[in-house]
Amino acid sequence: MRQPLAFAVRPQSLTDVIGQRHLLGEDSFLIKSVEKKIPFSMIFFGPPGTGKTTLAEAYARSMQIHYVSLNAVTASKKDLEAAVEQAKIWRPCILIMDEVHRLDKTKQDYLLPYVENGTFTLLGATTSNPYIALSRAIRSRCKILEVYPLSEEDVVIGLKRALALPEGLNGQAKFSDEALAFIAKLSGGDLRFALNILEEAFVQYGDMEEVGLEQVKSISSVPNYAMDKDEEEHYDSVSALQKSIRGQDVDAALYYLARLCIAGDLDSIKRRLLVTAYEDIGLGNPNAVLRTQMAIMAAEQVGFPEAVIPLSDAVIDLCLSPHSRSGDESIQAAMDFASKQPFRVQDYLKLTPVSLKEEDKYPYDRPDLWEKIQYLPDEFADLEFYRPHFASAYEKALNQNYERLKKQGRIPRLAELKKIKK
Repeated sequence: MRQPLAFAVRPQSLTDVIGQRHLLGEDSFLIKSVEKKIPFSMIFFGPPGTGKTTLAEAYARSMQIHYVSLNAVTASKKDLEAAVEQAKIWRPCILIMDEVHRLDKTKQDYLLPYVENGTFTLLGATTSNPYIALSRAIRSRCKILEVYPLSEEDVVIGLKRALALPEGLNGQAKFSDEALAFIAKLSGGDLRFALNILEEAFVQYGDMEEVGLEQVKSISSVPNYAMDKDEEEHYDSVSALQKSIRGQDVDAALYYLARLCIAGDLDSIKRRLLVTAYEDIGLGNPNAVLRTQMAIMAAEQVGFPEAVIPLSDAVIDLCLSPHSRSGDESIQAAMDFASKQPFRVQDYLKLTPVSLKEEDKYPYDRPDLWEKIQYLPDEFADLEFYRPHFASAYEKALNQNYERLKKQGRIPRLAELKKIKK
């Protein structure tokens, strides 16, 4: 029985690897490492199907070093111990760990001393950001290399290689250039996804003189979105949604919203839109913030697929609305200061002040005095955290009141204030 195409076309050396030119140029670290026969522990990270494990295996073969392959999802402590024993026999040895981010802390700690003393060189492959998913100890001992999605041209090269190789389809079928280009377009840079479609089309239509565009379309016309909630691409799309709204690019924002809607992740959409509304639009258009809250409530009530309509309205509203980050910038400035300069609350502001004369107590019965009282201690009385943006008529009105209050001034001596007549 023939292996799946994704396994059949794996390269034997780095020179056979498709794409990843940023990692495989003449003067690249990987090529120089192979030339000098000096192996390094590395973590390859990127979206699914982009060749992370393939790169690790090709590197090991190019080094002509014995290697052991494990998958962190299924590898037990005994499997790790067996790999260490192999490494001691075959030294130097490479341990390729697929889905390395799935190793729990205990297993990561177990591997650490063997990476440090050179028992084996660790090559990890992961779809998760290693700066988040891996322990600092492991991360600091590995060079981190990002693997990019393949271009459509690179995917076509991989498909043609699968059609021709003896380990692949061995020339048993012919596909039109349009059919291969369509598969590549659907793949989203994931060669494994593209090879699966190619193999399905071969099984169903391989006896034809040439498999064309229509035959491939009958297999699949749904593009490959790497939108698993646990994958890096998902969080990148959530981040891109907010940045697109912040940059007032309504078309980009709608695209990223669509991706998240296709993934059915209403929770992430709700949270991100609400944060964006307050953080990036805020006082620039308070009504748009309220409308966003109402759109989120409507989306919750109707659910998908209809939820896309109120969500789309909210995204368009936020994108094209006046923006103001005064709320976010102001509180960040206050938090930065408060974390470095703690101080004591004045006695007259305390909930239950002790041994304070009546004339010095907070005047609950004098609302006319409240805006004249000094609320910060004397040494910090002139601090200003508020960062006005003047993004809307509403915010301009707020700032006018702010300037009026500053001009009026504040007094910490309440007994003196209370002498002012109502």
